[in-house]
Amino acid sequence: MHSDAANFQLNTHLSTLASIHKIYHTLHKLNLTEDIGQESHKSVCCHRAMPPRKKRRPSSGEDMSAKKSRQDSVFRKQESTQIREEELFSSKRCLEWFYEYAGCDDVVGPEGMEKFCEDIGVEPENVVMLVLAWRLDAQSMGYFTLQEWLKGMSSLQCDSTESLRNSLDHLRSVLNDTTSFKLIYRYAFDFAREKDQRSLDLNTAKCMLGLLLGKTWPLFPVFNQFLEQSKYKVINKDQWCNVLEFSRTINLDLSNYDEDGAWPVMLDEFVEWYKERQIS
Repeated sequence: MHSDAANFQLNTHLSTLASIHKIYHTLHKLNLTEDIGQESHKSVCCHRAMPPRKKRRPSSGEDMSAKKSRQDSVFRKQESTQIREEELFSSKRCLEWFYEYAGCDDVVGPEGMEKFCEDIGVEPENVVMLVLAWRLDAQSMGYFTLQEWLKGMSSLQCDSTESLRNSLDHLRSVLNDTTSFKLIYRYAFDFAREKDQRSLDLNTAKCMLGLLLGKTWPLFPVFNQFLEQSKYKVINKDQWCNVLEFSRTINLDLSNYDEDGAWPVMLDEFVEWYKERQIS
C-alpha cells in the first residue's frame, strides 16, 4: 500500500513537469520567451544607477556668439540708463541756469531778462515770451523769481538754454488752442498792469492787444486807431475781456453787433465811430 502511494506521487510529479514543458514549448514557438527575457533584463537595468550625463562643450563659434550676446545686452542696458538720465529734469542744473541771469539775487531782472532772451533767440516783445511767463505764472512783467523759474521750468521739463529752445515751438502752438489762448489773454492783463492799479494804462493795453490780437483779428488796426483818438486813458478788466469776445463773435462788418447787448460802453462807441467812418 505504501508502494502504491509513492507511485501515485511520482506520476503526479511527472504529469506536472510534462505540462510545464508543454507550455514552455508553446511559448517558444510563438517567440514570446525572448520577450519575457528582455523585459526581465530591462527591469534589472532600470534599477541600476544611471551614470551622470556629461555637458556638451560649446564649440568656439557658439562660445563667441554667446559672449557677444551678453556684451550686447550689457551695452543696451547701459545705453538705456544713459538715455533716461539725459532725459531726466535736473533741479540742480535748472538752479545753476537761473543764477546765470539772476546773479547774486533771487530774481531775474530786466538786464538778466535781456540776456536770457538773447540766449534763447527770442525778442523780449515776442508773444512766446508772454506764453512762457504764463507757464511760469510770473507775477510781474520783466521779472522771474526763483520760485516761478523752478516751478515753471520743471513743468516744462527745461533745465538749460538748449532744452527751452527745443520747447519754443510747443509754447507757440499753445496759442492755437482756444481755451489756452483765453487763459493767456486774461493772464496778460494782470501780468502787464502796475500792481497798485486796477486798470491797464492805455499804451500798455494797446501793446498787449497788438501782441495777442494783431495777427488774428483783422479789425485790430481800426480798433487801435479808435483807442488812440478816444478819451480813454486806461482799460479795465471787463473792457479787456470783452474785446476778446468781440473779436471772436462779431462779424467784420459789425452787422451782428447788438447795441442793446451787455457790451461795455467803450465798444458801443467803437462801433458807432467805425460806422461813421464807413459812411464818410
